[in-house]
Amino acid sequence: MTTAVLVLLGLVALAGLFLTLRGERRPVVAGGAVALVGALAVAAVLSWLGEQVGEGALQAGAVLAVLAAVGGGGPVATAVLHAADPAAAGVSGGPQDPDILRGGAWIGVLERAALAVALLVGWPEGLAVILAVKGLGRFSELRAPAAAERFIVGTLASALWAAACVGVAVLLRG
Repeated sequence: MTTAVLVLLGLVALAGLFLTLRGERRPVVAGGAVALVGALAVAAVLSWLGEQVGEGALQAGAVLAVLAAVGGGGPVATAVLHAADPAAAGVSGGPQDPDILRGGAWIGVLERAALAVALLVGWPEGLAVILAVKGLGRFSELRAPAAAERFIVGTLASALWAAACVGVAVLLRG
């Protein structure tokens, strides 16, 4: 079962990367994000049902969890933003001001990597530090209502995705 979990985490990371790169040319479809969430859910159930695993599998699971958090978070956050407000998400032909929250995709990648690592090393307080730094960095841009809503929804979706990926690795510990 451990092998299946590691394979699923790897597939989530690769599929997330594929959807992210594809999203640069075409909008991310909700089906891709649902597939990522479904694969992660299956990995979580298999981890939960499995027996305690060796150190090598734990390390591989941790690395793959960080990669899945980083790779899959963009499509999931974009799908959540689109579900919340298609026009504000900037997908499916909806209007978007390119100056609103510029660099959000790269900030999201760094945020998810930092959140996943903080959780894996047992520093949950790091979540507050990371999200506070992100909020302070964006503070001046959050006066616009559309930017504030996009920031909150995107940040929460991104952080929850990273935490879910780490949760699978934690479940591997048994």
